[in-house]
Amino acid sequence: DISVILFYTFHHMMMMMAFYHHQHAITIPLLLLVLCGYMTLPMAVYGIGQSSTIGFASSAGSLLLGDDTHSVQLIVDEANDWKGVVRVVNDLALDFGRVTGLNGTISSINGSMISSSPSWSSSSIRVEKGGVIIAGTLGKSSIIDKLVSSGKIKVDGVRGQWEAFTSALVFNPIPGIQQALIIAGNDKRGTIFGLYDISEQIGVSPWYWWADVAPTLHKSIYALNTIKLQPSPSIKYRGLFLNDNAPALTGWIDAKYPPSPYGAGYNSQFYSHVFELLLRLRANYIWPAGADWGQAFFIDDPLNQPLADQYGIVMGTSHTEPMVRATDEWALFGHGPWDWSTNNASIIPFMREGAMRAHPYENVITMGMRGTGDTAMSPTIQPKLLEDIVNTQRQILQDVYGPNVPINKIPQMWCLYKEVQGYYEQGMRVPDDIILLWADDNFGNIRRLPIETEYNRTGGACVYYLFDYVGGPRNYKWINTVQLQRTWEQMHLAYERQARTIWMVNVGDLKPLEIPTHHFFDLAYDITLWDDAKSVSRWLTLWVAQQFGQEYAQSTADLLTQYSMLVGRRRFELIDQNTYSIINYNEADYVLGQWTRLSMTAETQYRGIPKSRQAAFFEMVLHPIQAGANLHDIYISAAKNNLYAAQGRNSANDMAQRMLDGFDRDYDLTDQYNTILGGKWEHMMDQTHIGYTYWNQPIRQATPPVQYIQRRERALTGDLGVSVEGKTASIPAAANAILMMPVDPYFQGSSGGHKPYIDIYNTGTNRITWTIQAPPYIIITQYSGTLAPKDADVRVFIDVNWSSVPLGSSSATINISSSTDYGTQSKAPQVILPLIKRSVPDNFTLGGFVESDGHISIEAEHWSRIISPSSPNPDGVVVSYDILPSFGRTLSGVALVPGTAPSQTIQTGPHIEYDFYSFTTTTTSRPANISVVLGSSLNMNPGRPLKYAIGIDNLPPKTVQYVFDQPAGQMPLGWDNAVSNAAWIGQSSEVISSSSSSSSIQGQHHTLKLWALEPGVVFQKVWIDMGGVRPSYLGPPESYRKM
Repeated sequence: DISVILFYTFHHMMMMMAFYHHQHAITIPLLLLVLCGYMTLPMAVYGIGQSSTIGFASSAGSLLLGDDTHSVQLIVDEANDWKGVVRVVNDLALDFGRVTGLNGTISSINGSMISSSPSWSSSSIRVEKGGVIIAGTLGKSSIIDKLVSSGKIKVDGVRGQWEAFTSALVFNPIPGIQQALIIAGNDKRGTIFGLYDISEQIGVSPWYWWADVAPTLHKSIYALNTIKLQPSPSIKYRGLFLNDNAPALTGWIDAKYPPSPYGAGYNSQFYSHVFELLLRLRANYIWPAGADWGQAFFIDDPLNQPLADQYGIVMGTSHTEPMVRATDEWALFGHGPWDWSTNNASIIPFMREGAMRAHPYENVITMGMRGTGDTAMSPTIQPKLLEDIVNTQRQILQDVYGPNVPINKIPQMWCLYKEVQGYYEQGMRVPDDIILLWADDNFGNIRRLPIETEYNRTGGACVYYLFDYVGGPRNYKWINTVQLQRTWEQMHLAYERQARTIWMVNVGDLKPLEIPTHHFFDLAYDITLWDDAKSVSRWLTLWVAQQFGQEYAQSTADLLTQYSMLVGRRRFELIDQNTYSIINYNEADYVLGQWTRLSMTAETQYRGIPKSRQAAFFEMVLHPIQAGANLHDIYISAAKNNLYAAQGRNSANDMAQRMLDGFDRDYDLTDQYNTILGGKWEHMMDQTHIGYTYWNQPIRQATPPVQYIQRRERALTGDLGVSVEGKTASIPAAANAILMMPVDPYFQGSSGGHKPYIDIYNTGTNRITWTIQAPPYIIITQYSGTLAPKDADVRVFIDVNWSSVPLGSSSATINISSSTDYGTQSKAPQVILPLIKRSVPDNFTLGGFVESDGHISIEAEHWSRIISPSSPNPDGVVVSYDILPSFGRTLSGVALVPGTAPSQTIQTGPHIEYDFYSFTTTTTSRPANISVVLGSSLNMNPGRPLKYAIGIDNLPPKTVQYVFDQPAGQMPLGWDNAVSNAAWIGQSSEVISSSSSSSSIQGQHHTLKLWALEPGVVFQKVWIDMGGVRPSYLGPPESYRKM
């Protein structure tokens, strides 16, 4: 997508201009002259959002690095530079081979001596020397330091900057080399990221091993004649937590690695792959597998810690594992209960051993303490007890690290997870140099962020975010259920509110969560690249180009955008046969249709991409889409079976069989994943996910309940059955007539596709001929047909020729007859269709919504106008609304921006207006209930709870607070429902977590007004119930909109 390429090219040009103007006092006109050629440089599609230093064709001033006959020459000061840097130089040499077929040659320089290791090639062609890359770290690499002292490279912009690097083409860098690409890092990881930046640009995905992404092949690779300066990352520590590993990841570990003396083989061979992936993703921090799952990183393999340090990975432990000790270590080596108040004499030396073991390496040390098994330390909040623990831990660290290391120079973190947040709420404080790690609610909603008085803490603040969870209201650990737009919204708020020291994400087994993990780390590395709400779409397009090629970028990104939207509605583990309505708004069929079309499109794309890329496409795109579509089919088929059995339909048995076929299909998809590439990912899809009955995983997959009809006998009402939309009843029965929902000219909604329907089906043992008779102005898609006992049901749709319908209210009788009788007591069924012919005046507002079926339903982004206040905010902050595409459950979100905006009032804040036309008169005794669907965010500032205001016309607006915190670190009232439904929503004012309110509407043309009173409020959808809203999960589809 050329627009995406130009966006990032311009972005980086402006960053370079700002930097050089600031650092070197170069005038802007001169900078424009220097950088005027920058826009002509080709933008690499493989480096996601990063400025290009690599091309695949010769350009002005470029340097050929390597091709299929020339081996790139890599030079590093092996004797003095970090071992992690030398290791990545080797990786880069191999990456050139993956792309061109010819590995690089590595040379070690020490002073003026160069020794080389030969490259290799699988072909018999003559290998010649290619271009040169010299990489090293300031203060560690003799060659880099000489280049700096001689003035051949400028490092002012990276020196002293955490993980920063620069790269440039330099003439005559050392004797005998005419030109070279120089990569200079401020520190170990700065150099490593500079090297992996080249790997990514030449076409090697970070997921080449973990997701089997085939490298993009190129005949030639050139270094562009440009200077790159990569500043410090947006977030200092960017890490992942391997957690909830059984059965999938641990099963895979058991199959691939020998066991440790203490359990599964989470050894250095395994972690070498994890560490490399982290660095290729520009991450630097890990909480290794552990918590309460039987792994102990530090003792499973004695090489784990030194290997992590050699790679350049900062080590830590989870929120429940203080002082660099794994949970399982206490079970193995501890004495007595894990209880500070009664057994600190045993716990203190245990913690001291952890600090001593960690001392030689780079760590962020988890402080505090929780109970055993990832539980609360005590039934009540005891701040004094936890303060004593932290003070003792600080003394241990000071003793271990010695008097020459100030305590505030030892990175420490206190994770305010679950009940621990209650300690902070009750006034407990830790020294300012300890990092405060605020956690989300385990469902992607950050519970707390720094308030302004906390911005200046020297330790800073950070976020622990989850893509995987074991706990109530329901586990989610099967496959990817992360909505990228929600991640962007939450982490963007975190960054704006100064939570910038650590971003830690729980990735569960890691393997099924490649896309959200990559997105999370790209945000953390340079959030300025992704600082607007539409950046998720751009990111996905670039991500797909990197994994599968530019030609598939837009089509596959569209697939993944749709998938992200669909999984954001409700996590797979929370779906059952009662989630979506079978009878109202065609909801279940609408949802299943979305999934089915998505699955078919994904399958078509899969078959069209090169075979070398199909494994990766299956793992990250096709499998989650097909598995998700199939799971919906299983539960919706079961729901239809239950309804059809109650209606006496023969097809109830077909729905039961369809559910069983889907159940088998689920196994087939699991087996296909586990056996792909000769079983490389054996057991990785072993997680159970069908048959949940409470919060924890079922021990075995189990079908939802179904019923079977006895097809060998007739129903008491004969062979013909009839049902209509919105009703569970079947006719003929005791009553032979059924009333449909009223229809008016606006019933079809904004899409124009919603039409009332009648289902006709066989309930007996005989073949029947059925016939429909209706008034001429009633248009039916099929007037007659035959149905054998095993034939599929027939659904006929109804349209109305309104020009022939009288004004006002009337009804049409639709008679349906069968060629056989109706049993001993029933008669031919009749369907009564109420008709209401009415219209809005010609001058009604374009874009306004029209009532039908007793309600008005509005997607939040379809506003009529935004009204800015005549008196702006006192502090001068410009506050408005922004659309978050593909956010939430149905279309998008509308958020108050910026995230740092002050609290708004009805008088000073902007508001959104929606014009609508109503036909129903409401009163105080029968008001219109207005339900607002909002994002599932929580009160990130305890003094500023999330609120919005709502008003109709000139009636006084009503303020609605919809998130109510509880004490002692507990979740807000109604939280279980909110996270299950992926929204705060309510349909009556009696529901505590409700976002409903009541107003009086006197008919005709009106205006609905909404104010978001706090950042974090995200509107998704609104419906005004005038007595016609029926039960459903997503609410009524959007109403007719005059266009």
